Amino acid sequence: MGKDFYKILGLSKGASDDDIKKAYRKLALKYHPDKNKDPGAEEKFKEVAEAYEILCDPKKKEIFDTYGEEGLKANGGNSSGGGGGQQFFYSNVDPHQTFRMFFGGADPFAMFFGADGSNTGISVGDDDGLGGFGGFSNMGGVHFGHRGGPQMNGTRKKTQDPPIEHELFVSLEEIATGATKKMKISRKVLNSDNRSTRIEDKVLTIDIKPGWKQGTKITFPREGDQTPTTIPADIVFIIKDKPHPTFRRDGSDIIYTAKITLREVC
Repeated sequence: MGKDFYKILGLSKGASDDDIKKAYRKLALKYHPDKNKDPGAEEKFKEVAEAYEILCDPKKKEIFDTYGEEGLKANGGNSSGGGGGQQFFYSNVDPHQTFRMFFGGADPFAMFFGADGSNTGISVGDDDGLGGFGGFSNMGGVHFGHRGGPQMNGTRKKTQDPPIEHELFVSLEEIATGATKKMKISRKVLNSDNRSTRIEDKVLTIDIKPGWKQGTKITFPREGDQTPTTIPADIVFIIKDKPHPTFRRDGSDIIYTAKITLREVC
C-alpha cells in the first residue's frame, strides 16, 4: 500500500490548504534535526516535507486524491514509443529546502545554530507556541553565510540539488530498431521576482539508439525544480529492459529458452 500523505500530516482527506500549512508548520518544527535528536526524527522530518510538497501543489494533490501515491509515480499511462508521451512527478524533496522556503526563504534554525552546532547568541522565548522557534516568517532581507550567521549584504554560494533518477523501460523491439520517447515532467520554475515559483510542464525527448545496453543513462542538465538558493538538479533516465514474453537480453545477446524432449536432444 502506498503512503497516505494526509495521515503523515495528521489530517483527513479533503483538508484545506490552511490546515495543510498549519500541520506542516507544527510537525516540521517538532521533527527538525537541529532541535529533535531522537532516532527517526530526521526520517519523519523528510516524510512531513514530502507530504507537504504533494498536498500543497493543486495538480499533485488532485492526482493523489484520485489515484493515491501510485498515480504520482512514473510508469502510469502508455509506455510505448513514438508520439504518445508519459508523465511523471518525481520525488526529490529536500526537506531542509522545503523548510527554508516555508519560513521565508532562509533556514530559521541557522539563526540559532551555526554550522558547528554552536549558539549564535540570539535569545528566543518559549511563549510563542512554537517550542522556542517562532517568528521566522518576516526576516526581510537577512542572508545567511556558510556558518549560518546572518549577513545583511553577503550571498551564499549555490549548490546543485542531487540528480533525479528515473527508470525508463523499453522493449526489445525498441532496442533493436531504436525509438523516440517523450517524457512529460512537472517542475517548479522561478518567477520574475526570483523568489516565488510556479508549476510548469515540459516535454523531454529521448532518442533511443539501437543496441543501447540496460543501465545506459540519459541526462538532461538542470531540468529539476528551480529555487532561489540552489542550482536545479539534473534529470537522469536509466534504460531498463521491459520483460518480453519470449526472449530475454544478456548484454548484446538475445536469449530464447526452449523446452525440448530427450528424443529431440538425441
